[in-house]
Amino acid sequence: MTVPSDSRRAFGAFLRARREAMTPAEAGLYPMPGRRRTAGLRREEAAQLCGISTTWYTWLEQGRDVSCSSATLSRMAGALRLSAAERAYLFELVCQKDPQTISPVSDVAPASLLALPSLVQSPAYVMDALWHVRAANVAAVRLFGSWIGESGANLLHYVFLDPAARHFLHNWADSAQRVVAEFRADSAHIPNERNLGGFVSSLRGASPDFSRIWDTQTVMPKEGGARCFHHFQDGVQHFEQITLISEISTEYRLVTLVAAQENPAATV
Repeated sequence: MTVPSDSRRAFGAFLRARREAMTPAEAGLYPMPGRRRTAGLRREEAAQLCGISTTWYTWLEQGRDVSCSSATLSRMAGALRLSAAERAYLFELVCQKDPQTISPVSDVAPASLLALPSLVQSPAYVMDALWHVRAANVAAVRLFGSWIGESGANLLHYVFLDPAARHFLHNWADSAQRVVAEFRADSAHIPNERNLGGFVSSLRGASPDFSRIWDTQTVMPKEGGARCFHHFQDGVQHFEQITLISEISTEYRLVTLVAAQENPAATV
């Protein structure tokens, strides 16, 4: 399968970021002689760990049109000590199947999934691959505001472009870091026709904060957990977030917020 040029460049940028974030000591290597310009691994050291030539590794970081087997990707993931989310992202970027995971079920239009929020009493909503809110119940609109029920509503647009989000989200800076890392993990699964590049470019242009965080190349799964919001009328609200991925259409997420005891942690 031919890897799109945008994906190759993203793969190279991610590989470089993870290499530069890892020290020789963490990798179990004796530092190579000579002056080091960065605390991270050199390309020669990363190539050695991955079991490939320095030239080949350099081409991968440069986003060149060169092939990379699943076995090589597995060695890279292990050598750079990638998390499960980072490993999945690595494989998805170059259109390879990870031999350690089960292939996802084929994409199917989730008509029944979109009806689920209305059956839930707690705030609940469904997001698509680009985090557009496709369905939201009355409780979600009550919590987040009318924007979540509007046509074309997008969670990332709300976090970075709506001034109200900076008050509503407890510790906005941490929340913003997390949602971008989660979206990057999700973006590896986005079908080419969804125009991920155009979506990200548009948001980068509109939000310097998003652009800065996107460039950190951080990846993390949307796991849910404690959430805290500052509601304009009801005050501080604490929830436990549960995120479910549809088995019949893996690009959709059902997000439900269940009332919880006080815990000052937050993201969306």
